Amino acid sequence: MDGQTGGGNAAAELFRLDGKPSVAQALPLALQHVVAMIVGCVTPAIIVSGAAGLSPQDSVILIQAALVMSAVTTLVQLYPLLRGKKISIGSGLPVIMGISFAYVPTMQAVAGDFGIAAIFGAQIIGGIVAVIVGIFIRQIRKFFPPLITGTVVFAIGLSLYPTAINYMAGGVGSENYGSWQNWFVALVTLTIVTGLNHYGKGIWKLSSILIGIIAGYAVSLCFGMVDFSSVSDASLFQLPIPLHFGVEFEVSSCVAIGVLFAINSIQAIGDFTATTTGGMDRMPLDEELNGGIVAYGICNIVCPLFGGLPTATFSQNVGIVSSTKVVAKRVFGIAAAILLAAGLIPKFSSILTTIPSCVLGGATVSVFASIAMTGVKLVTASPMNYRNTTIVGLAVALGMGITQANAALASFPAWVTTIFGRSPVVLATIVAIILNLVLPKGPEDHAIEIMKKEGAG
Repeated sequence: MDGQTGGGNAAAELFRLDGKPSVAQALPLALQHVVAMIVGCVTPAIIVSGAAGLSPQDSVILIQAALVMSAVTTLVQLYPLLRGKKISIGSGLPVIMGISFAYVPTMQAVAGDFGIAAIFGAQIIGGIVAVIVGIFIRQIRKFFPPLITGTVVFAIGLSLYPTAINYMAGGVGSENYGSWQNWFVALVTLTIVTGLNHYGKGIWKLSSILIGIIAGYAVSLCFGMVDFSSVSDASLFQLPIPLHFGVEFEVSSCVAIGVLFAINSIQAIGDFTATTTGGMDRMPLDEELNGGIVAYGICNIVCPLFGGLPTATFSQNVGIVSSTKVVAKRVFGIAAAILLAAGLIPKFSSILTTIPSCVLGGATVSVFASIAMTGVKLVTASPMNYRNTTIVGLAVALGMGITQANAALASFPAWVTTIFGRSPVVLATIVAIILNLVLPKGPEDHAIEIMKKEGAG
């Protein structure tokens, strides 16, 4: 009887924020979080390295930095560097941070036009923007209702589709682009990911993307599509190299990425809220939101100095917290330690660079689809009246339309093209915000606002 009670008390440690579960209890749960996010963490780095035309060695360094910086930013969120009522650095909440897909379309454009150093310079400015948003979150939040954030997320998902399709075809510029072998491998990968998402349970469902990539990788090996030369050249251990890629402050890139940081700072509120409501049955405290967003900004000021691309909270890990109710920070600390160890081993990072583009395309197209559908869910949380459909429709139409019409801004200065003509996300965001401020609200919109105020009161 006593043994059962003791076992129950030990298990209860998993469901306390400051609980101290044993390593045997925490390790499998930590691995579950790593499996669920590691592909999403490194894929943006792989895509950006391709857009920037990096060498295999530099691609390994970029992936290595992605893993290391994701681990560091996760630890800062878990164990705040400063806690106070007015300002904090770190939320203290059980979240996993990783390299975000939200910035990929804009980063591809910046890397293609100005090089990867311009991404890191813009990221530093974006980090400063995020810190400001975190400090003044109460005042700024009203400008980004779900209708606006949903429009932005929807535009991000749509803008990533061409990347996924080009990868499924083998990657633009490859000798066998569009070959049947590429499409076959991509569709095998996509079929497995989709099947596990709908029919799998437990770890099979959570690791569907990883399993799909492993299966697609095995098929591509049979076709002789994998080159291991970069693995043999990689070292066994290496620390991130400070300023290896340099930092360049290009104004138009800073504006484009800075706008995205403002939006994603607000979007992070949703992940923090989902974490506390799903895992701890409460709303996040003001100091937790403040600290989480400020830490997000500060980490993204530091990460570029070591080659780390923009990080954000990972929603798939928020989903795991909500389903398991496991919130012990020790579990997430172990997950961060695993990411850190993986990032310090270039051999591991170099293996990731050998994954064929068609495999990545088949695995990520469903991710990009889910991003777009998340945006739709946020948008439809508001009444789809004429005003709101005008905001969403015009924002997405102008954002997607102008970027797809390559010569639409040809007579404008280069900085205009960089900000508004390369990625649809920035233009869609600006249009949505302006329309939301200037278009008159109907009676139902005012009724919803009154109900929200009464509920908050």
